[in-house]
Amino acid sequence: MSLAKAYGQVEVKDLLRRLVAQERLPHAMLLLGPAGSGKLALANGFAQYILCENKAPDDACGQCNACLKASKRIHPDIHYSFPTVGTNVKSDSFLPQWRSALDDNPYMEVNDWLQIIGAENKQGNINKEECLNIIRKLSLKTFEGSHKVLIMWLPEYLGKEGNRLLKLIEEPPNQTVFILVAEQQELILNTILSRCQVVKIRAMQDEEIRDALLEKNLATADNAEAIAQLSDGNLNEALKMAQEKENDNAELFLEWMRKCYVGNGVEMVKWVEKFAKLGRENQKHFTRYALHFMREYMVLKMSSQAQVRLRNLELKTAQNLQKVIEFDQIEDIVQLLNDNAYYIERNANPKVLFLDTSIQLNKILKRKKTEVRTAAKQR
Repeated sequence: MSLAKAYGQVEVKDLLRRLVAQERLPHAMLLLGPAGSGKLALANGFAQYILCENKAPDDACGQCNACLKASKRIHPDIHYSFPTVGTNVKSDSFLPQWRSALDDNPYMEVNDWLQIIGAENKQGNINKEECLNIIRKLSLKTFEGSHKVLIMWLPEYLGKEGNRLLKLIEEPPNQTVFILVAEQQELILNTILSRCQVVKIRAMQDEEIRDALLEKNLATADNAEAIAQLSDGNLNEALKMAQEKENDNAELFLEWMRKCYVGNGVEMVKWVEKFAKLGRENQKHFTRYALHFMREYMVLKMSSQAQVRLRNLELKTAQNLQKVIEFDQIEDIVQLLNDNAYYIERNANPKVLFLDTSIQLNKILKRKKTEVRTAAKQR
């Protein structure tokens, strides 16, 4: 994918073009932005532009030998590193799946990728063997191009293993460029951050997402506009919405809320057992969606329906919940969900965690009704 074909982000594209035109390539660059903002697509386009043999002022030519190989992700001087699962597994083992995944959706998120490689309950990581492999590959001379480029997707998954790359990033071999593509700056070692030129990438604008959906023929004009507003700047989410009737997480969350409100212990246990089988990454994704729903529900309580980023089924549910959930309950529910996100990251047992959360949620949802009944009895 060339820079021109990456959707939106005009300002960042202009910056990347100037760096190439003025021959001011940093040895290490960190593209930092939220999920679905197009960071990975920009990184691929930038790498292709760097290696293009017949550069135009605004983009790679797309026709030279370097461009043809870069577009297929087979250029020998463009190396990829990304989260995998397993102790000694390297990114090279998953290159066929990686190329296919980028062809299908260069805006994918880590959860999508981990499901493609069959991670199931396992969490992704960039391990010691991968770091040693990076050092080995970048110590070699260029094969065909003017530069060697490493695109590392989500360096957050390095953890402390990132220390192995510090010297290489600080003093790379000649004509070597690191392009790190990240979402969570706080999870990256400060020693790595200090060695990179950070380029902050904003969330996609509604009109950029709308235009992308229309260009891909995934939605009508009216539907594209609605999906763009609901996706909250995340093109990956927008692409999923356009291809699915309703979001799976939406249905799962609404089912959970109903079961917790009714408070039938057997039904809650059944839901938790089904949920526990989804895998840790899917559980994290679900929790993020639940927090999104509660944020939009609060907006609905405070303002007009027009400002709420919820789809039809979700909006109807939110409207019905207005009689059930008040502001103090929203605060407690959000705290529960935030706690869950924390414990999921730390490998908590999902059955124990979500059964306890379901019981607590039932108490929160019933609290107002119980308090009112108690007050009436006292009168």
